Amino acid sequence: MDFLLLALPLGALWFLNVREQHRRIRLLASTLGQFQVERQMETVADGYLRALGESDAERRAQIWNMLGQAEQTLCAQLRAFANAFGKVDAQAARFSTLPLCLPYAVQWLGHFSADLRALLQVHATGVEQVLANREQLSQKDRAYRMTAELLLLQHSCQWFCRSKATASARMLARHQTPHAQLVASVSEGTRQAYLRLVA
Repeated sequence: MDFLLLALPLGALWFLNVREQHRRIRLLASTLGQFQVERQMETVADGYLRALGESDAERRAQIWNMLGQAEQTLCAQLRAFANAFGKVDAQAARFSTLPLCLPYAVQWLGHFSADLRALLQVHATGVEQVLANREQLSQKDRAYRMTAELLLLQHSCQWFCRSKATASARMLARHQTPHAQLVASVSEGTRQAYLRLVA
């Protein structure tokens, strides 16, 4: 009987949590699906790996040159996606900044929430600034920073859909990169704006 009394509320919490997560996933997917952000991110990331792993200087230079167009396309697609998501309802775009996902956390604990619309603008600006390369980073260092910017964007999207804990665990499993390392590796402007929104 005691087990049943505990299982019923836990089951209800789980059901409400899953329902909220599915709503956020559908919301993000409905906007993201209009653009080629994910495909372009994969193209750029693969290109960086090829360029950095190429021992022949001439061939390496060719890969870097070909990557330029893919980076420009990614930048434009990401900005368009951020602007499109900016039209989403303000309440629907909010997500909990608590480590674990709790149903109705945004409504009950609004001060522990963030707006994905603003966060996507931060990520889009960060990618644009790395592409502009005003700091005159080497190709290797710029590729490293761009990769960090893109992975932090992925983390934000997964955080919105699931929870911070889930997003961080996936980032660690897929890319062997802790969340703190991502935050430390992006540009100073991205880091400051990001932490203002999610801290």
